[in-house]
Amino acid sequence: MTFRPKYITFDCYGTLTYFPMHQVAYDIYEGQLPPEQMRLFIKNFSDYRFDEVLANWKPYKQVIQSSLQRACKRHGLTFQDEHAQRVYDAIPTWGPHADVPHALTRVGKKIPLVILSNAMNEHIQSNVDKLQAPFHKIYTAQDAGAYKPRLAAYEYMLDQLGCAPEEILHVSANPRYDIFSADDMGIKNKVFVNRGHEPRPNEAYSFAEIRDINGLPALVGL
Repeated sequence: MTFRPKYITFDCYGTLTYFPMHQVAYDIYEGQLPPEQMRLFIKNFSDYRFDEVLANWKPYKQVIQSSLQRACKRHGLTFQDEHAQRVYDAIPTWGPHADVPHALTRVGKKIPLVILSNAMNEHIQSNVDKLQAPFHKIYTAQDAGAYKPRLAAYEYMLDQLGCAPEEILHVSANPRYDIFSADDMGIKNKVFVNRGHEPRPNEAYSFAEIRDINGLPALVGL
């Protein structure tokens, strides 16, 4: 792929920002389950978050509360609101993957950078500031009234940018949240950042693959 898009759009959490939500949950419940069951609990917490965002939009704090409560119920743990609050409060403290600031700044000098994130407005700016790169626009699920992978989130972004799906390059480390639904939206140019925490998408979804953001400049001819 060598494609000079009108905009490069990004998923934020997991792709640009290190996203150790699993570690926060592990720290809360450490020692309450055998190691193998704890790994399943962490996976279920992630799967339930995905399930929760498929419904109508609600504040992300409620997404965390519901998904954590469902995971606790499944594994016989006691759910407490303060535990969900602890997870939620950790989000704006997380910074970038080490490869992000320099490479993203290099690209941002030539092509406008955009974030489309499953975020709350009260969190996102803190995370974006830590990326140390110039962003043209930042859109959240709260702005769109929908979380990815719902297509309404992408429709909102494209409407705000005033461009067609074919004019952007979308970059994400999250196939379930981004690569699949971006493809459904007609976004032909996609980049999967293979950070090793998600399965590689099927080739039918037509994407370029990089190990980290250092690989992005070459894909856009920089």
